[in-house]
Amino acid sequence: MSGVGAALLTYGEQLAAAGAAQAGGAFTDLAPADELVKRSPEAFLLGVLFTQGIPAERAWAGSYLLGQRLGTLDLAYIASSPDAVAAAVAAPPALHRFVHTLPRWIVAAAGRLLSEYGGSASAVWPDGTHVLEVTRRLRDFDGIGEKKATMATEILVRHFGARLKGAECGSVAYDVQVRRVFLRSGLISEDTPRAVREAACLVAPNAPGTLDLAAWLVGRESCRPRAPRCDACRLGAVCPRLVGRNAEGVGPRRSQSSARKKSPESSLG
Repeated sequence: MSGVGAALLTYGEQLAAAGAAQAGGAFTDLAPADELVKRSPEAFLLGVLFTQGIPAERAWAGSYLLGQRLGTLDLAYIASSPDAVAAAVAAPPALHRFVHTLPRWIVAAAGRLLSEYGGSASAVWPDGTHVLEVTRRLRDFDGIGEKKATMATEILVRHFGARLKGAECGSVAYDVQVRRVFLRSGLISEDTPRAVREAACLVAPNAPGTLDLAAWLVGRESCRPRAPRCDACRLGAVCPRLVGRNAEGVGPRRSQSSARKKSPESSLG
């Protein structure tokens, strides 16, 4: 294992031992919103829908703010009230940049939870379920693609202590922060989902998902797109610092560019 891989794995294991949330110690800097995400599986699942195109802290506050505006997060009410949900999301200041698409995702998610999971999001990831099955179930929700599903599954294990099987089949989300860190640290030489998955498996074969939050935090805090803070980075001593490599605007170009041409809200995370 490379020095970078070892350092990233150590950081990931430290975060896992601490049960760290998505953005370090908390999901969001709004205390009641953070508490809601941590105690309510339904708020967590709805929060996953928000985690696209906006800062993480704002995204994870989405369920709480939606509930404040609606007066409830009752799934039956949400599923039967698309106009109210749309108005709540769009009212200034808008809860999300995807003011047309996100409400449809929210309403559909509430309906799916009621019809397929007895109104309980925790039934999506019961103990003993394989991580690949949980990821598949999450992908079935409108607005949750492979990236969000992978991220959410890792959070369920790391932070919520979900006892899922198949940790060796987990992965890291194909997120811009993760991709940048993997590129600049030399863990990958090409920016593709397959390269990222294979690199994670090579570094952490028993639980590749362990690297997910660690790489995300390094990318956000120090391995920035511009003016990276290499000397302050926890990987700085072992990283080759290939700062000319960047993930922004790179990746599955055709699908992303065509999605942008069709609608800025049509891409699923």
